[in-house]
Amino acid sequence: MGDEKFEYQSLPIPSYEEATGQPSSSRSDLGEGNDTERQGLLRHDAPPPRGYQPPTVESARTSLDDIASSAATSDRGSLEELRREVDQMDVDDSAHSSSPGAGPRLRHRFSKQFSSLTRTLSAIHRPLQRFLPTFRFTINLSGTREHLRSHGCIMMLRLFALLLVVSMVYVFFISDIFGLNNRMMMGQSYSASSVENFIQGHINETNIAENLKRVSNFSHIAGTEGSFVLANWIEQDFQRAGFDQVEREEFQVYLNYPREGGRRVAIVDPPNLAWEAALEEDGEAAPVFHGHSKSGNVTGPLVYANFGSREDFQHLADQGVSLDGAIALVRYYGTESDRALKIKAAELAGAAGCIIYTDPAQDGFVKGPAFPKGRYMPSDGVQRGGVSRMSQVVGDVLTFRSPGAMRSGFCRALKGHGSKVPKQWVGGVPDVKEWWTGGQKSPKVHLMNLQDEVERRPIYNVHGRILGLDERDKKIIVGNHRDSWCLGSVDPGSGTAVFLELVRAFGELLTYGWRPLRTIEFVSWDGEEYNLIGSTEYVEKNAESLRENAFAYLNVDVGVSGPDFRVSASPVFERTVLQILGRLSDPVANETLKDLWNGNKKKLQPLGAGSDYVAFQDIAGTSSIDFGFEGEPYPYHSCHESYDWMVQFGDPGFQYHGLLAQFWGLLLLDLSENPMLPFDMEAYAFYLDGWVHDLDKFAKSKKAKVDLKPLVKVIGEFKSVATKFHSWNKIWHDTVWGLGGYESNVMAAQRVNHNARMAWFDTHLLDLEEGGGIPNRTQFRHVIFGPELWSGYDASVFPAIRDSINTGNWTLTQHWIDRVAGIIHHASDKLLH
Repeated sequence: MGDEKFEYQSLPIPSYEEATGQPSSSRSDLGEGNDTERQGLLRHDAPPPRGYQPPTVESARTSLDDIASSAATSDRGSLEELRREVDQMDVDDSAHSSSPGAGPRLRHRFSKQFSSLTRTLSAIHRPLQRFLPTFRFTINLSGTREHLRSHGCIMMLRLFALLLVVSMVYVFFISDIFGLNNRMMMGQSYSASSVENFIQGHINETNIAENLKRVSNFSHIAGTEGSFVLANWIEQDFQRAGFDQVEREEFQVYLNYPREGGRRVAIVDPPNLAWEAALEEDGEAAPVFHGHSKSGNVTGPLVYANFGSREDFQHLADQGVSLDGAIALVRYYGTESDRALKIKAAELAGAAGCIIYTDPAQDGFVKGPAFPKGRYMPSDGVQRGGVSRMSQVVGDVLTFRSPGAMRSGFCRALKGHGSKVPKQWVGGVPDVKEWWTGGQKSPKVHLMNLQDEVERRPIYNVHGRILGLDERDKKIIVGNHRDSWCLGSVDPGSGTAVFLELVRAFGELLTYGWRPLRTIEFVSWDGEEYNLIGSTEYVEKNAESLRENAFAYLNVDVGVSGPDFRVSASPVFERTVLQILGRLSDPVANETLKDLWNGNKKKLQPLGAGSDYVAFQDIAGTSSIDFGFEGEPYPYHSCHESYDWMVQFGDPGFQYHGLLAQFWGLLLLDLSENPMLPFDMEAYAFYLDGWVHDLDKFAKSKKAKVDLKPLVKVIGEFKSVATKFHSWNKIWHDTVWGLGGYESNVMAAQRVNHNARMAWFDTHLLDLEEGGGIPNRTQFRHVIFGPELWSGYDASVFPAIRDSINTGNWTLTQHWIDRVAGIIHHASDKLLH
């Protein structure tokens, strides 16, 4: 090459807007000082296993200033013609594109890279010509012999360029060496840690407090104007966040509301004891009633029945106390937590009506200072709630009804009637010195509960979706209900406030060009307090699609009522839950949530029947999780459950709301962003093993003559299957990371299939045969989770088997043991085949 000198100029580093393939104008509202933050989102040296990325093609551009312009122009022009031909190639990459407009942007980026390559080749051919042979061609033009001299270098370089183009087309568009993840090709290159840090760092407790003030400013009972207004606000928040799809879904359902002048709770006989209860808290307008309570007008003797469990009513019967035509007086909580089952037990005992009252021994001033001086229920507080029997049926009840229920405190009027109650029945109502059961000669109570029953009332679910890049049809659903019985600052306002902050934070992340691998669907449910109507109607309408494509459902109902973190979930979530708890610190204890969790020897709890996860887990078979921070009792479902209560006693600095948002956001990222779905089959096997031992103890306590060996055997087999199944996780990790984070098309297809098998495990635990599911309650199809007939909200495992044991029918019980074992075996087998 002699003494010639050459200057090499590298390709300029693209701006963030160029890297993401979106115009900078779309980010003009981000304010100043965001360049550093944007660059922080770019992937550089992400650690395994989430350093997963497709390979990059880097082009260098070289220029030679001392080359004659005429020669350079001539040679470059020839290559430019080839480049233009390539530009015009119709390369169909739709099969690999996961968002609108991906194909044109991809072809444009490829064209730019090729243009740079041709310029490079054109610029460097001249110095090489002395080392390559020269060819001379002679042709006759108009009878004149003219010699055209062309360098072999040009031909060879053109041939090389053509081969290179063909190779690149094959690599980019045919072999799909990038697998299904087109993030780098689409200008998206984010490390998992940078996105997680972004979400954690952009949770704002002040925003959450403002959200709560907004949503708890007025009552918003399902089907009323208040809930409709909140639906509009949330829809606007989804749109403001820039979600790809936003829609409102309407269902016409049965709801009921109290008629004006249609409620009364009063002692009417004897006259000297005449007394009538106030039916609202001081200064509040939201009516006190029970959703789905039966309309009626009855009078009967008052009988006190403790917590209203079947055992409590049996005790009265053993004492010779008849409830025929009586008005049962029971208190909330206790041995029967479900208000609907309290009423059902009273009905079965022969009562004509039922009054449920809030006893201060459970949630009032007996526990500590009452609101506004403390966190507990004040003396005029009244707990509302639905009385639909959701352990039997969920969703729109239509013709399903329950006996009526209202609250009061009549304990003093019972003195001297019936017999004195056992010590454990004594409540905390003030000025009651003696507690009696009452009986047929008790003072008579008039209970009137006339309802406007509307069989077709609109409720609205609001959906907002962020479409995924990789497994676009697969989705992670994030849900929270917005309807409440009054102001609802805790239930569900604390969850809704955090939900809206997540919407804002993920919307801001979208402005940087980020997208998840799987679709994320945020949903605000309506009608939850009336028997989980909104979520159940949605699941029943879309059951088949959800079974195929919904990978997980993340539910928050009561977000924050205290400082103690709780989780109820399918065991598949255990690994990711513990990892996330390890990166979050309790603001008071100054320890990580994982340290506190382990110190208190906590475990994931099984799912009960108390919130919107029910239809997903039990009808669709979508692996579900429900979580939040809990604490001491509060003015639950009363109008004292207000923003002021939260600011003063629930979470004054909204620190636990912020922690909840961080946990929720990180969990959502791990499920939607991790190429390998972070489910844990080995944890599922571990929990099942423990639950079978618990079932064995329960069976022995009932002296059940059954054989649990089929369950023990199949779960032992499942342990081995789970270990073998997860061995592929290591193969994928070692293979992909061994290639520098690149994933071949074959490996990507295997990963997608592996993810689907994990996601379908809970689905395969559904009993979908005709007449399957829990006997006479076929909405509850999951053989592991679901309420027992009399467990109400409380979590239960193997409900069909437990219900059968409770009947004392050992043949039926053995049938369900064998049936459940067979379904678990089938689900286990599907993991490997």
